[in-house]
Amino acid sequence: MNKSTFHPLRNTVRFLVMAMLTVSLTLSSGMTARAASNQAPVNLGKASSFVILSKSGITNVPNSKITGDMGVSPIAATAITGFALVADKTNTFSTSPQVTGKIYAASYASPTPANLTTAVSNMEAAYTDAAGRKNPNFTELYAGNISGKTLVPGLYKWGTGVVANKNVVLTGNSDSVFIFQISGNLKVASNVNFTLSGGVQAKNIFWQVAGATTLGTNSHFEGNILCKTNIAIQTGASLNGRALAQTAVTLDHNVLVIPGSVKR
Repeated sequence: MNKSTFHPLRNTVRFLVMAMLTVSLTLSSGMTARAASNQAPVNLGKASSFVILSKSGITNVPNSKITGDMGVSPIAATAITGFALVADKTNTFSTSPQVTGKIYAASYASPTPANLTTAVSNMEAAYTDAAGRKNPNFTELYAGNISGKTLVPGLYKWGTGVVANKNVVLTGNSDSVFIFQISGNLKVASNVNFTLSGGVQAKNIFWQVAGATTLGTNSHFEGNILCKTNIAIQTGASLNGRALAQTAVTLDHNVLVIPGSVKR
């Protein structure tokens, strides 16, 4: 029997096998992206009570609108400027017309200093947890330029900074967890908006930033920022999340809302 008679059959079989492998790899890739949503959230501990927590100061150009508690430690209340603080009669916290919540400082009466020490320790532990997560789902994605991208749940790792010069979408579901490990700075350009799709919740988004964080003028950002240095929120920018800084937080006519405090 002429062997050449079977060549078309062999080719057909080969084509089918290759097609099946392609489908298998595609499904496998999709499953990896979905499986990434099983990443455990970062435990913020007592730091979760704060929309802003800083070790070296919070400065504000009025008026801002803050929903949630603010705190500074180990420094005194004098490191919080631009809020016209009004001390409570217990001297354990203060208030401000710009803040829907309480404002705490290490210089206030007991038990505030001890509570703040715990919160700051938990903030630092959360940073270490986020930075130490292993086996990232995405490494050096887009070389750190996420401008105009749609991101799925998972653990992301960059050995550089991350920039967003165009709008960014985070898509998933209500249980999706995003953890971003950033070795450099995080910079969001002016008028850039981060939006959530599919039920993603800001409380489950964690930006671990070793450098500085800058949210540009009139930008909008989503998630918890765990920053090793300073967080600068420029004029008119807004944040649905938390600004947790191991140095300073600077504000300028901003709107900050702690996740879950407002129905979206």
